[in-house]
Amino acid sequence: MDRKRSACRAALGIVLACSAVLGLCAERPLQPDDVRWINRLTYGLDSTTLAQYRALGRKQFLEQQLAPAHDTLPAAVQRTIDALSISTHTAARLLADADVENRRINALPDGDEKSAARRALQDAQERVAQEAAKRHLLRAVYSPAQLKEQMTWFWLNHFSVFRYKANLRWSVADYEEQAIRPHALGNFRDLLLATMKHPAMLVYLDNAQSAAGRINENYARELLELHTMGVDGGYTQQDVQELARVLTGLGVNTGATPSRVKLAVQHLLVNEGAFEFNPDRHDFGDKTLLGHTLAGSGLTEVTQAVDLLVRNPATAHFIARKLAVQFVADDPPPALVERMARAFTRSDGDIPSVLRVMFNSREFDASLGTKFKDPMHYVVSALRLAYDTPTPSGRFFVNLKPANAMLNALGESLYGHLTPDGYGLRAADWDSAGQMGKRFEIAKWIGSGNAGLFDPDDGNPAQVTGFPQLGNRLFFDALEPGLSPALRAALAQASTQWEWNAYLLASPDFMFH
Repeated sequence: MDRKRSACRAALGIVLACSAVLGLCAERPLQPDDVRWINRLTYGLDSTTLAQYRALGRKQFLEQQLAPAHDTLPAAVQRTIDALSISTHTAARLLADADVENRRINALPDGDEKSAARRALQDAQERVAQEAAKRHLLRAVYSPAQLKEQMTWFWLNHFSVFRYKANLRWSVADYEEQAIRPHALGNFRDLLLATMKHPAMLVYLDNAQSAAGRINENYARELLELHTMGVDGGYTQQDVQELARVLTGLGVNTGATPSRVKLAVQHLLVNEGAFEFNPDRHDFGDKTLLGHTLAGSGLTEVTQAVDLLVRNPATAHFIARKLAVQFVADDPPPALVERMARAFTRSDGDIPSVLRVMFNSREFDASLGTKFKDPMHYVVSALRLAYDTPTPSGRFFVNLKPANAMLNALGESLYGHLTPDGYGLRAADWDSAGQMGKRFEIAKWIGSGNAGLFDPDDGNPAQVTGFPQLGNRLFFDALEPGLSPALRAALAQASTQWEWNAYLLASPDFMFH
């Protein structure tokens, strides 16, 4: 019996010792490179992300971000998104309603009533675009699927559309929700096809007006140069022309009924929401694209062309390099790009497979702390740190107009790039003296109070006062150990809470990740 008691006491001692060690490990401050890794993979550190990382470890955290089981938002945030009109109105519905209203306005006699009706329709269109930006930012700040949010922004920028061209403000929300977001961590072929069949892209790059005998090459050129093979991808002007012929007939129908077409090709007519493939507008002649013959067959030619583009080695290299510029370095190591391109080819365009190679690479680890944040990453990471992830009953941003104003001031507003090349991804695009001055102002704005982020959209002030407490447990647990001596000295000289906040958010330590 004594022998058994002694054995039990020894076993209990081992358990207690192991528990103590595990407890110390759980509470051990993260290493600076852990924090930099999280900040690169996500839109910035917050308590929820930190807890997930500690619970899962780096490998499992990465896998969860590459294939999120859910992207559940805090309940109050989700209710806010659900209440937006864009959550219940598709692009097809919005465009159809706007078309009806335009016809009504055009029938009015010239005068004050007609002018007022036009202004009201423009205001309604702008509200839809503002709702799209609000939804995007709410998800960027609060979603646990942070890599999915970053990749949604990346692909929106890659397949860029400009909200102020024609009637695009009606469709940008649907473009993000239906064409981009579902495929952000999916397959590149599916993503490419979804953008090709969306009214926002077809209107923006003028393909909605392209038809046999009146071919517009604009979309075909950008599809090759910006979306797939890259400017040095090896295609020719003849490839541009042939691809433009393939794309004829891809357009938009905002009416209640499909277009009338000749009986002989009626079976080829396709309507999906506001997208329409009209065979009467299609060039049915045979085409030669990238050395391959495509027999005239209608919409099938588009999928055949997509397969040729996605499986071209130039596309694998172009997409791999652009991802590496976004996440690794302004001039990424060629060996890493090649490995990522091979993963793209091997997986037939599976985006997570390419990202996994990149995030697990020694080149990625070596780059931590050296990448300059673009405005989107800077603003969202500042908001996530300043106003840490809320509890289910906690506060959250109800007014994102100030955040949009910050992005506008920094020149990277959502859906706001005029040309189809999208915003730049390198430090040189964002680190000018003028940019730095604006960032310092934004750091003071966030650091000195809530900047209106908690105010209702109607403009009435919310009952929220006080400065954000950046010097909190999250700061001392995760950020403080990796601060530079220069920033430590600056923070020690701050005489007020808002000064301390501003020094941190305006520091090089915070602007690089």
